[in-house]
Amino acid sequence: MFVRTQRLTLRPGWPEDAPALMQAIGHENVVRNLSRAPWPYPMEAAETFLSSFGDPVDPKFLVFEHRDGATRLIGGTGLSVWKDEPNEFGYWYTPDAWGRGIATEAGRAVLQAARARGIRRVTAGHFIDNPASGKVLRKLGFRPTGQLVSIYSRGRGCEAPTTRYEIDLCEGDCSGGGDEDHRMAA
Repeated sequence: MFVRTQRLTLRPGWPEDAPALMQAIGHENVVRNLSRAPWPYPMEAAETFLSSFGDPVDPKFLVFEHRDGATRLIGGTGLSVWKDEPNEFGYWYTPDAWGRGIATEAGRAVLQAARARGIRRVTAGHFIDNPASGKVLRKLGFRPTGQLVSIYSRGRGCEAPTTRYEIDLCEGDCSGGGDEDHRMAA
């Protein structure tokens, strides 16, 4: 599945994306806020992550920004399995993409794609020392569950407290449709 927003293209990862992925995610201040990514982030980790893209209609994407006539990989976002949660929303962006509304723009597209697939409940979380992620989740409509759990971060090499969120994608209307600003193609 491909999703296009005003500034972004979201698409599955391909093996040839490995060098750009390694460069985009290869910042300690990015990886420390993720649970599964190692630090330092080697080419092997990029290749392994890219091989995890399975079903082409799954809402799991690399995020490319269109800027000044060029396209470049700036992050990743989507839904994956986490513990007992089948639809855990996650994302990361390279530091020069922070603070420009990209996480929110791409997040809306992912949630729209999930809703189109019939997914109703989506969960998420963020390390408590990363309040910017909580702000993005709240902008997307996620609500805090009140749960605080300790999660191991490979990038940190230790467990860290995480606050949990959830969203009901059908709250108020489960008839389909949604935001028409995003175009999807399978």
